Amino acid sequence: MIKDRIDVNIAGGLDVPMPKMVTVHQKFDAPKVADIPGLIESEFSKDEIRSTVKPGQVIAVGCGSRGIANIAVIAKSVIDGLVSLGAKPFIFPCMGSHGAASAEGQKQVLAGYGISEETMGVQVRATMDTTIVGHLDDGTPVHMDANAAQAEGIVVINRIKPHTAFRGATESGLTKMLAIGIGKINGATTYHQHGMDMFPTLLPKVRDVNIKARNVLFGVGIVENAYDETAAIELIPAGQIGMREPALQEMAKRNMPRLQFSEIDVLVIEEMGKNISGAGFDPNITGRNRRATNWKSDLLVKKIVVLGLTPESHGNATGIGGADVTTMRLYQDMDVGATYANVITSMNLDGAAIPLIMNTDREAIALAVKTVVRVKPRECRVVRIRNTLQLAEIEVSEPMLAEVKGKPDCFRIVSPARSFAFDDNGRLAPLAHGAHLEAVAG
Repeated sequence: MIKDRIDVNIAGGLDVPMPKMVTVHQKFDAPKVADIPGLIESEFSKDEIRSTVKPGQVIAVGCGSRGIANIAVIAKSVIDGLVSLGAKPFIFPCMGSHGAASAEGQKQVLAGYGISEETMGVQVRATMDTTIVGHLDDGTPVHMDANAAQAEGIVVINRIKPHTAFRGATESGLTKMLAIGIGKINGATTYHQHGMDMFPTLLPKVRDVNIKARNVLFGVGIVENAYDETAAIELIPAGQIGMREPALQEMAKRNMPRLQFSEIDVLVIEEMGKNISGAGFDPNITGRNRRATNWKSDLLVKKIVVLGLTPESHGNATGIGGADVTTMRLYQDMDVGATYANVITSMNLDGAAIPLIMNTDREAIALAVKTVVRVKPRECRVVRIRNTLQLAEIEVSEPMLAEVKGKPDCFRIVSPARSFAFDDNGRLAPLAHGAHLEAVAG
């Protein structure tokens, strides 16, 4: 039984000489939407969108579990646009097994993003019940959130991005939401039984059944830039999603952040969570995926350390199995039931595997540094990030400085080298960002 502390004999202990770290700004091209409400109002002015909305129409607006930049502003602008056309919208959680696979849990996930009845001015109707609205050619039932199925029209809002476990013309975005998300845990479980490797062909079929069976009006596709900012928003008529989403996915891939190295000995991730990535920390960034997933990457990371779990995850630590070492505080923040519900639905059980648990942040990092073979601790190539969404400011160890200085188009050095800052309890001080970072640099 794991209690509050784990005592283990480690030859030589964990008092290892860790390398000093330098704060570095990564440079990316970054298109950005300056006026989100104005852009969405303009999108609503398009005839192909206005014509889908009828006065008095009750419209279900689906919002998901991902942490999307400006999502509350985007959702409110969509609600306002529908109301301006005379519709009567309500919001529903458009997510499979997240929020501990409970209606109240999913409602809380949305509230954590600023999407509530108070902030949106409309009802939030949450249920885990589904209606079977049709079947695929092989007999697979197609599930739809019961509240959405009863509405007179449906709109879904989602960020379009590369998926964490499969590759295809459409991956994570509107198609996935119109299949997995809108299907709740019943639909998500049903489709995952086909295997994620089938999703590139399966999910568009499910999407099209839902569109044909119910009055799906349009999708709100969001693309973000490398600095976790809104880069593009499009309102796409339902019948055009299959044609337009692949182009937006390519835009998302071009704008994704990355760690601009080929090899890292130890990657320290301050926080993981469902609001960060469906996999807790994005394999598109770390280069490492689940055991059964065919995955190619230009980045080799030898050890991954994850220190904490975001509050927005509500204990869902899905993806923790992708790390080598974690901390007691993350383990204690983990809601096993919520994590298991998500992982079992996905059929990828190693997503809940528990890495080695160290008592403190310092011990976790020291263990990873100590166990990199053929590399002395002070010579370790260590990269520290806040999470896999926010990669503008990172820390790199001194042995990586020559590479950083050799890529002025990719990096700008912000701070001098300094030791990891642990408090008396071995907890690492948060990575500086934004204005605070500039103050430190000054």
